[in-house]
Amino acid sequence: MTASSERKLVRFASGDSECAAWHYPGTNGACVIMAAGGGVTKEPGTDPFARRFHEAGFTVLALDYRHLGQSGGRPRQVIRVKEQLADWQAAIEFATTLPGVDPAKLAIWGFSLSGGHVLRVAARNPRLAAAIAQTPLVDGQVAARKTMRHRRPLPMLRLMGRALRDAVGSPLGRPPLLVPLAGEPSTVAFLTTPDGLDGDRALNPGNRYPQWPQTVAARTTLRIGFYRPTRDAARVRCPLLVVVCDHDQSVFAEPGVRAAQRAPRGELVRMPGGHYEPFLDGHEQAVAAELSFLHRHLLDPAPAVRPATGAAAP
Repeated sequence: MTASSERKLVRFASGDSECAAWHYPGTNGACVIMAAGGGVTKEPGTDPFARRFHEAGFTVLALDYRHLGQSGGRPRQVIRVKEQLADWQAAIEFATTLPGVDPAKLAIWGFSLSGGHVLRVAARNPRLAAAIAQTPLVDGQVAARKTMRHRRPLPMLRLMGRALRDAVGSPLGRPPLLVPLAGEPSTVAFLTTPDGLDGDRALNPGNRYPQWPQTVAARTTLRIGFYRPTRDAARVRCPLLVVVCDHDQSVFAEPGVRAAQRAPRGELVRMPGGHYEPFLDGHEQAVAAELSFLHRHLLDPAPAVRPATGAAAP
């Protein structure tokens, strides 16, 4: 089954502003709501998967969080977890109003930071039909501790200093102090892991998305380490697919594995490679697993049977 038409830009209210999203009209009544990783806009962060879901007949709603991309909100390039979770709620409500969408057939999809959001959003929305967390950041404490080995002391101190100045300047109305999303260990950047450097190659090949800034407010560094959506895994009632990569050095595989095990209807797919492998050589494997999961739980639902621990979705 092929989708009926190409995507169009839509907007919906969230908080005191609005979110922009690509709407891909589908044909099978089911809808996948998507959001990209931390500081990544909807085009580089969802296009490769959104188009494949759309081609399979699913409606897709791929959003930019407030303060990023084409969405509203000032200041820019700021990540606020509470607001992003509210953006998810607004997107879910908006998706139920889209033509041809069955409100009983909604799924959510996110990777990296948004993959962590998926657990929290699914736990708060028991009527969702399915959820996919791809290479998710589910335990910021583990990630912060383990990624320290890829930071050199002086750049790390400079990053912390910049983050503190940014945090102090925020209530005073000063513009954000930005840092690159990724860089070498000798640089001041949000992520300095070896596979973190794959982000531009994976998400922006050939500079396909030149308008993506690839920066984030430095204050984000102070907050992400305390974010632990893994604590919500046991409260996720819908089928949950967690896709992890065994050589992920940015969010690490094991916290995601444990989250899948804690979820009552959790399923797990393990892949080789680093954090961005589902966008690189592992793309077809990831798409196949995710489409199979969506078909089983949105289009051909059967009585819930939990897979054996560590089992991969077919």
